[in-house]
Amino acid sequence: MNFFYAIFLGLLQGATEFLPISSSGHLALVEFFLGIEEGGLAFDVALHLGTLLGVIIYFRRDFTMMFTALVKPEVLGDEARIQRLLALYICLGTIPAVVAGYLLKDAAETVFREPLLIAGSLAGFGLLLLLADKLGKHQRSMKSIGLADVIIIGLFQALALMPGVSRSGITMTAGLMRGLNRMSAARFSFLLSAPIILGAGIYNMPAIISQGSEPGQLGFFLAGFIAAAVSGYLVIAFLLRFVQTHSFAVFAYYRFVLAGLVLLTQIWVH
Repeated sequence: MNFFYAIFLGLLQGATEFLPISSSGHLALVEFFLGIEEGGLAFDVALHLGTLLGVIIYFRRDFTMMFTALVKPEVLGDEARIQRLLALYICLGTIPAVVAGYLLKDAAETVFREPLLIAGSLAGFGLLLLLADKLGKHQRSMKSIGLADVIIIGLFQALALMPGVSRSGITMTAGLMRGLNRMSAARFSFLLSAPIILGAGIYNMPAIISQGSEPGQLGFFLAGFIAAAVSGYLVIAFLLRFVQTHSFAVFAYYRFVLAGLVLLTQIWVH
């Protein structure tokens, strides 16, 4: 690991975490095809916490409103009920992914990281995103989200345990399938990412502490963390502007191309 790789992987993590193209899939492929050494669990957590910082900064008003609604609802008046409900929905939507992560963690780190499986996930869930985008009604806003939507989106998010699926991609797909407009599907997906990223970091903390870290690694972690936070913030801002006037189709086509390249590479290697 060096500073160039740390910054590169941080930028890649921040960009692909929020674009519907799979961050874990890209990182696994980069490590496999470019031979970049894995930074270890602590570095991986640092990158994810960097993306969490990007989400928190961008949606600081939303998170502040939800927190205020929980501790001082009188300040918000009638808006407090809406914000409390949104906070509850975000928590409920996180549960399926937590359960799946606990049960399938070992498979996610081994079996699911095979290039051919990643290619299949990229293409298959890219097609699902394309169909949801083209066939969805795009009529509902964030305020219309209900319990049934949250359950379905949360169950779909659990599938993101497999590299190549894309957490943001699958939750946006589910939102579009439920009739949300593109902006609302993307915003809810981004808000839903915060607790799952934070939870993963907390869950891995005991293992990080027990493993320790090699001397001089802190600088690499910090570089990756900052790079992931900056790129994550910028990509969120970009995508929310992009979907106001464009569809998600370009990301589905990108996934098809990337899946094809992976397949061709595997055929060439064998």
